[in-house]
Amino acid sequence: MHTRLIDEVEEWKIQRSLQLIREMGASTIVEFLPWAYIETSDNFYDWHNVDRIVRHAQNQGIRIIARMGLVPAWVRQRDTENVGLTTLNTLPRAAYPDFAEFVSAFAGRYQGVIDQIVIWNEPNLAFEWGFSAVSPVGYADLLRTVYRSAHAANPDVEILAAGLAPTLEPEGSPHGLNDVSYLEALYDAEASDFFDALAVHTYGFTHPAEAAASPDVLNFRRAELLREVMVRNGDGDKPVYVTETGWNDHPRWIHAVTPAQRVAYTLDALRFTEKNWQWAERICLWVFRYPQPTLSYPDHFTFADTVFQLHPIYYEVQAYARSGIVEAR
Repeated sequence: MHTRLIDEVEEWKIQRSLQLIREMGASTIVEFLPWAYIETSDNFYDWHNVDRIVRHAQNQGIRIIARMGLVPAWVRQRDTENVGLTTLNTLPRAAYPDFAEFVSAFAGRYQGVIDQIVIWNEPNLAFEWGFSAVSPVGYADLLRTVYRSAHAANPDVEILAAGLAPTLEPEGSPHGLNDVSYLEALYDAEASDFFDALAVHTYGFTHPAEAAASPDVLNFRRAELLREVMVRNGDGDKPVYVTETGWNDHPRWIHAVTPAQRVAYTLDALRFTEKNWQWAERICLWVFRYPQPTLSYPDHFTFADTVFQLHPIYYEVQAYARSGIVEAR
């Protein structure tokens, strides 16, 4: 499951979320652990909120994949050329070493506890790249800057290239770049030596789980197109972590399905993955719960609401997981 535990105020809600995730049958969470929340000033780290998530995850026997991003104010304020134009996702090139230093500190502190770290999020979207023109070369440089120092701090760490947003945006779009094209450009920028695995975001939207992949369609099996890019570039042995996937059952969103379809497509996706995607190390569903309602369509990706009322899909995935345990025995 993908979680949003870092924004919880009350610790019991972290514990309850992880307990329910374990009882559903999931062994792994992906959690956003923002740089801005932890290194609040240069070389001053507040690990409290991360530590309590780690403590409760360990108590529940749940593994954590950490997603990194969100730029602290003290870093953005150094970008005097663009003062007033920076966003929380604006990372000046000169600040890449600062980010690398943070990732290294994180990797060293949580060695043996959190050994998978995703560098950034959806850098093929202008919004996630600080509303700047997306740059596979710039992201390749970020991976290159982070990789060696993170491995020096924790030799066992796996650096994951960020999950790309599924999108059909063409070259030159102000909004972003097609995820398959972006990954190809990332390999052209010689980034392969600077990530150990690939994170993948692959949503079903209105399509069934087994609908075939196609370059002009956004669906669950679009992940196979990204995998083909890896294989063509000699990275067939690298693992893939599907860190975001799922369907939405909002009654008025054009990219949503019915609640019954959401259940059926999700279970079909889990079965399909288990049977056909031997290259996928993990598949993590978006999203268990938000600390506060969004009052919009994202609420209909959740498995539990803000007061821990569980949605039908929770019980269906739980039954699927338990049936697998029985079969294994």
